[in-house]
Amino acid sequence: MKRIVLVVFLISQALIAQVQFEARVSKNTLGLNERLRIDFYMNFDGDNFNEPTFDGFRVIAGPSQQVSQSWVNGRSSFEKMYSYYLVPNHKGNLVIKSATIEYEGKQYKTAPVKINVTDAVQQQQQQQSGDPNDPAISADSNIYLVADISNSNPYINEPITVVYKLYFSYNIGITNWRELNTPKYNNFWSQNIDIKQLVAEEGQFKGEKYRYVVLRKTVLYPQKSGKLDIEPLSLDIDVQLPSNRRDVFGRMQITNGNKRVSAGNKTINVKALPEAGKPADFTGAVGKYDFKVTPSKTSLKNGESLDLVVSVTGKGNMKLFSLPKPVVPNALEMYDAIHTENVNTPLSGMTGSISDSYTIVPQYKGNYPIKPIQFSYFDLGTKSYKTISSPEIMIDVLEGPTDTRNATNDSTKQKAVAQEQFKYIKTKTNLVSIKEDNFLDSNLFYGLLFLPFLLVPIIILAKKKKEAIDGDVFGNRIKANNKLAKKYLSEAKRQLANKELFYIALEKAMHNFLKGKLHIETSEMSKENIQELLLIKGAEVEVVNDFIHLTENCEYARYAPASSASIKEDFDKAVMIISILEKQMLKQ
Repeated sequence: MKRIVLVVFLISQALIAQVQFEARVSKNTLGLNERLRIDFYMNFDGDNFNEPTFDGFRVIAGPSQQVSQSWVNGRSSFEKMYSYYLVPNHKGNLVIKSATIEYEGKQYKTAPVKINVTDAVQQQQQQQSGDPNDPAISADSNIYLVADISNSNPYINEPITVVYKLYFSYNIGITNWRELNTPKYNNFWSQNIDIKQLVAEEGQFKGEKYRYVVLRKTVLYPQKSGKLDIEPLSLDIDVQLPSNRRDVFGRMQITNGNKRVSAGNKTINVKALPEAGKPADFTGAVGKYDFKVTPSKTSLKNGESLDLVVSVTGKGNMKLFSLPKPVVPNALEMYDAIHTENVNTPLSGMTGSISDSYTIVPQYKGNYPIKPIQFSYFDLGTKSYKTISSPEIMIDVLEGPTDTRNATNDSTKQKAVAQEQFKYIKTKTNLVSIKEDNFLDSNLFYGLLFLPFLLVPIIILAKKKKEAIDGDVFGNRIKANNKLAKKYLSEAKRQLANKELFYIALEKAMHNFLKGKLHIETSEMSKENIQELLLIKGAEVEVVNDFIHLTENCEYARYAPASSASIKEDFDKAVMIISILEKQMLKQ
C-alpha cells in the first residue's frame, strides 16, 4: 500500500512540475525609440488570464492569442501564448509586473520582468516583429529625424542654429506625434523660433526624394569653450502604412502603426576667444556693433536734469553683455540706469539695440566734462577685437550756486591743526575717592553669599532645557538647515563682486531653507514636490512661483554675464522671498 501511495505522489508531483507559465520578452535592454514584444507562454489551457498593468509602457498592439496542440508518438503537447507590443514612455529601469491565470482551481503567476530603457537609438533599424498584421512597408526605413547644425565649431557667444527636420517617404502617412525627449541646451543661451504652421515640402535625403516638415528652429549661443553636447530630440509618431490586405473592392487597406525616432546626440566644439589683443574693458560682446553716447542737452540751468544715453546697435549676443558705465565729476549727481532692449532673434541670431539711460542732475554752476567711454567687442568677420570710443562731452551749467567745497575743506584743516596744538590740555578729570568701604555687611558681600543658592535652580532648569533640545533630533536638524541658509546668504552677500561664487552660495542658501522648512532631503527637491509642499504649508502661489523661478535662474546666471546691479537685485529678491515664506508658513 505504501508503494502505491508513493507512486501516486511522485506522478502528481511530476504533473505539477510540468505546469509552465512564464513571461518572455524580445530584449531586456532597449532604446527609448524602440519597441518591445512580450509573450505570456503556458503549456496548459488556463482560464481567466489577467494581464499586468504595464506601468511605464504604452501598448501599441495586442493582445494577440496563439494556440497550438500536437500529438507525437502517442504523447500530446499543448501551447498557448498571449502577445503584446509595447513602447516605453521614459528612460530608466522599468518592471513589468506579474500576469495571472487559473488552471484546475489553482492560480499561477509569472515572475516580474526587469527592462532597462536607455537613450533613444539614432535611426536604428528595428527587426520585423513577426506580427501577422505587420504592414507591407515598414516605418523603420521610411521615417528619419535629422538635426541640422549650422556650425559645429563656433567661438564663444557666436550664434549657431539647430533645425529639426522630419523626413518621411511618399508611401506612408503621419497622423500625430509626441515629444518624448526635449533637447536640453546645457551651457548654451537658447531661443526657440516659433513655427506658426507646419508645411510639408519636398527634398533630397540619402539620395532619394522624401517629404519633410521643419518641426523646430533654435538659436544657440555657447557660453563656455570645449566640447558641449546637445541632447537629442525624440518623437513618438503615429503612422499609416499600406498593408498586404485588400478590401472587397480590391483596394489596399491601411494599417495604423507607431514609430519612435531620435535626432541623436550632437557635439559642438566651441573655441575660446583669443587672449591676444583682448582689451581690459572687454565684457563679452561678440558680433558687429555701433556704439554711441548721447546727451539729451549740454546746457542747462540749476534744478534741470539731462539724460545721458549709452547705446549699442548691431548684430550679436545683444542680451549677454553689459554696457560700460559713464564716469562724471562729483558736481554732477548721476542716478541708476534704466535699461532698455529692442532685440529680435531671427534664425541668423540676435539683432537690434540695447541702451542704458542715466539721469544726471547738476549741483553747482560751471563747466563739467564727461570723459570718453570705450566699448570693446570681438568682431567675428575679422576674428579680432575692436574698440569704439565716444567723444568727450562738456556739460555747461549756466545758473546755480558756486562750488565752495575746496574752501570749506581748507578751513576744516586749519581747525584740526589748532586742536592738535592744544591737545595736551585735558578738560575732563578721572578722580577716585581715597575712602574705602568695608566689604563685610556690604551689598556685594551678601550678593556673593546667596548667589550659589540662586544659581542651583537656574542650572537645573538649563540642564533640563539642554537635554530636551539635544533629544529633539528633528528640531535640531531644522535649526541646522536654517543656520546653513543664513550662512550661505551671508556668504552670497560677501561674494557680490564674484558672480559665479555668488550664485552658488545663493542656490545653497535657498536649498537649505527648503530642507529646514519642508523637512525634505536633496533627492526630494523636484519642482512639483517643492510647489506642493510649500502650498500645503500655507505659502501663496505667486511667492512659490517666484521662489522656484529664482532657484532655476541661479544655474543660468552662472554663465550669463550680469551687472552688479542685477546681482544685488537677485540677492535682495532672495532675502525678500525667504522672509515672506517665513511669515506665511508661520500662520499654519
